[in-house]
Amino acid sequence: MKTVTFGEVMLRLATPGHLRLNQTPVLEMTFGGGEANVAVSLALFGEEAAFVTRLPKNDIAETCVQRLRGLGVDTRSIVRGGERIGIYFLETGASQRASTVTYDRAHSAISEIKPGELAWDKILTGADWFHFTGITPALSHAAADATAEAAAAAKKLGLTVSCDLNFRKKLWSSEKAGQVMSGLMKNVDICIANEEDAEKVFGVKATGAEVTSGKIDHGRYVEVATKLTERFGFKGVAITLRESFSASHNGWSALYFTGGKAHFSRRYDVQIVDRVGGGDSFAAGLIYALGKKKSPQDAIEFAAAASCLKHSISGDFNLTKLSEVEALLAGDGSGRVQR
Repeated sequence: MKTVTFGEVMLRLATPGHLRLNQTPVLEMTFGGGEANVAVSLALFGEEAAFVTRLPKNDIAETCVQRLRGLGVDTRSIVRGGERIGIYFLETGASQRASTVTYDRAHSAISEIKPGELAWDKILTGADWFHFTGITPALSHAAADATAEAAAAAKKLGLTVSCDLNFRKKLWSSEKAGQVMSGLMKNVDICIANEEDAEKVFGVKATGAEVTSGKIDHGRYVEVATKLTERFGFKGVAITLRESFSASHNGWSALYFTGGKAHFSRRYDVQIVDRVGGGDSFAAGLIYALGKKKSPQDAIEFAAAASCLKHSISGDFNLTKLSEVEALLAGDGSGRVQR
């Protein structure tokens, strides 16, 4: 199966370990971004994955492309233009101190994309799946139009289209997100969200749920998935369920709702190295599993296991092998040295 993803990839500048920004004399430079993260995961699982974006012509952008290509991602449809690549600064939290992200992405190359700049019919030829997130249309009106253009082209060509709602309050308001994302959902088959996204974007909330308390009644999210399916006609809705006990300790599980039936994954107790990209690794796992025609239960188990492992890896990319996911699914979560 070939998957095409579209969105912004950014320069990631993170403090080493758990240092605060005002403590460190150095920052670790890597790259990341929702749709790029998904493409990397799929490529490392042995799938054909192409990432589409707009990047400037400079050495930083070229380094990013080389990194993606080195991980097996097809970068041939990346277009060049604009003046800068977006940046985000990450301060990794610990215990009760939350991680923080500071964006420096205004006027990035993709936010100034022009209508018709990407030849979607050509880019999507031969592909089976198209994936985007709610981050991309939040960047600018132009980026929202480009996302709509891509999703419509994918739907017309018969691809399966998935969207991770990925609400970012630092990029737009709930009201604006709801307006824009509602228009995009007509071309979406599989909707992916976390325990807050449906509420923040579409006003659909699990009755009685309080995500900041560290407790989640999984059964209430069937209600959310049902409402989303009824409103937009999705073929499937996947929701990651994160129990945040602290910045370092989370409970992790997921729900996949399809055909009127809910399927819950097993729950993982996670000690976190880096949670950024956890949702993207889940999306990639779900795309992989559904593309392999796994049953809904097996698909949600695979996606949850893949994203569980991502939490142990520093950086945006889920540098996890297929065999490692399969080992965890088989019950080997001991962390013992593999010799």
